[in-house]
Amino acid sequence: MRRLRRIAAPGCVALVGLATAATAVTVAVGGAPAGATLPDPIAEAIAASSLPGHPWTPEPATYGVHWQRHVAVRMADGTVLDAAVASPANPETGAPARGPFPVLLTQTPYGKDTAGQANSAAIGIDTYFVKRGYIDVAVDVRGTGASGGTFTLFDPKQVADGVAMVKWAARLPHSTGKVGLHGASYLGIDQMLTAGAIGKHSPLKAIFPIVSANDIYRDTAFMGGIPDFEFDATYLGLLLPALNVINPMIALLTNPASLLATTAVLLQHAQNSLSYNGLYVLKTYYGGPDSYATNTWRVRSPGHVLDSIVANRIPAYLVGGEYDLFQRGEPLNFAGLQNAWAGRRVTAPMLPHQRTTGRYQLLDGPYTHLAAALPKDLDELELKWFDTWLRGADTGMARTKTPLHYYDLGTGHYAQSATYPFAAATPRRYYLSGDDSGTALSNNDGTLSRTRPTAARGADRVRWLPVGSSICDRSLDQWAIGAFTFVTSPFPKPVPCFGDDRLGQTGPTALTYTTTPFSSARTLAGPISATLFARANRRETEWVVNVEDVAPDGTSKPLTQGALLGSARALVRSRTWRVGAKIVMPYHRYTKATAKPVVPGAVTRYDIEVFPTYSTLAAGHRLRITINTTDFPHLVPTPPQLAKLYGGVYDVLHTSAAPSSVTVPLIG
Repeated sequence: MRRLRRIAAPGCVALVGLATAATAVTVAVGGAPAGATLPDPIAEAIAASSLPGHPWTPEPATYGVHWQRHVAVRMADGTVLDAAVASPANPETGAPARGPFPVLLTQTPYGKDTAGQANSAAIGIDTYFVKRGYIDVAVDVRGTGASGGTFTLFDPKQVADGVAMVKWAARLPHSTGKVGLHGASYLGIDQMLTAGAIGKHSPLKAIFPIVSANDIYRDTAFMGGIPDFEFDATYLGLLLPALNVINPMIALLTNPASLLATTAVLLQHAQNSLSYNGLYVLKTYYGGPDSYATNTWRVRSPGHVLDSIVANRIPAYLVGGEYDLFQRGEPLNFAGLQNAWAGRRVTAPMLPHQRTTGRYQLLDGPYTHLAAALPKDLDELELKWFDTWLRGADTGMARTKTPLHYYDLGTGHYAQSATYPFAAATPRRYYLSGDDSGTALSNNDGTLSRTRPTAARGADRVRWLPVGSSICDRSLDQWAIGAFTFVTSPFPKPVPCFGDDRLGQTGPTALTYTTTPFSSARTLAGPISATLFARANRRETEWVVNVEDVAPDGTSKPLTQGALLGSARALVRSRTWRVGAKIVMPYHRYTKATAKPVVPGAVTRYDIEVFPTYSTLAAGHRLRITINTTDFPHLVPTPPQLAKLYGGVYDVLHTSAAPSSVTVPLIG
């Protein structure tokens, strides 16, 4: 975590302490005295996860570990899943301890015998919990690892398997009958889908999903209706097929007695990888039906089960990342769970004075997707959560007044709050202005101003090209799950282009608009909306909006991003978040039926959802919006989309009749 922080949030700045009657947003104030030791940010978040006055310390490592590597569990349809069980043991004899112990369970498609051997609660069994009196179980989901069956992405059969596995785990020898779920990414999504399907009065008492989606289509698979080629092609076309063939081979090495059964599983996995993954890519990323936000995506997304999780009385502690694949969805999961608990609509923004509960919390850290699975300092937080709900420990977590813990990328500390969107943040509209001649702007020429344009004319020209001026930027690392920063983290300095966007702000595919320096610190907190008025010469357009913090030395630190395919611009009014007349989070249908071709030459409005962030801009810093027309290799349009985009020339307008703008939530 500290290694990532050097990359994600360099240069701590002066901080502000802010509070409102509706909800407290607490940020450390000022700089530390010379020689002082700053508090550990994760320790701050752990403390704020509980109501003060409820001391709790982690139980020491008391037990050894007793392993059962291959345990067959038969599902209702006859499919046999392969599980591993790690139980507390007498440290001297190695025999299973008497217990009884609560049970933790994780369901993985990545191989409990390969990736699961990292001893991390994010991707498999973690002996940290076993040594402190928990039974920990990992199972390969059907069609993966050493489990039989056919794999499809978040198949409803997997959800039924998850429910069956919870009930099986509750009946293990030496079990208390209480079960908690853990794991990151795919494993986190499976947790939430299982918790939504298991019903009331089940053995499942708590979940701890790390970097889990809300809406898989909108969060990751597509951005603004444009495929996330960088992640999708690597994940679906390479990683999953390879693992589904390699993992049975590894399982055979650890369990030679299962030669016939494992060989059959291997052949089944290989056949499925060719048929399912190949067909899925064609249907989804080459203009097929699942290029749109169909019901196939909806039923596989945790967002549609949030109310069921609350109805089933299952507490959830969410962990997210501001550089994560699911950057958009994690705070929406928090808001949805809190809304469901308060009896409100899951998809609505939380109210400033809304009552909240510690049963549903979010820690949103400076993590990439990969980094969220690595920090061992989350183990203590996770143990505290499961001690609360599986052991009945009086930790005060259920009664905290600040269940939302959001890392400030500018200060290096967590802001403690209660509602999303942040009650202390006021949406401010900044208007674009630039060259009135209609010709291309040079780099960094445009301005952002609170003053609405009054001129009758004013436009800046930008071109569409398949590849823009830079392919080395923050999005390259984010949508590669943070692999680049992970590999380069031992280097004395981070990769420059991941922390400075200036290279990507040049050339014919980019326009920049920048405020004057702020006289005092401002905190950018929450979702962002860009409204562009533009003319185009083609029947399709592509828009990518980047938000940056510009330091006095010119460094342009990337904070967040959003995108929109022009034909997908129609808004869903009931799902679009507004404050007065200001749109703060647009919501688009992304269906084939609602697609509207761009009319060449006509002025067209585009409302672009920019994913949320939290960052304090120090006094003297400036806010910049960069408009790009491409983000290769992150976003690669489908072949039908590319055919309509080729040769595109766009004029971004900033006139009294067409006032292009960005709405940002600011504290201070």
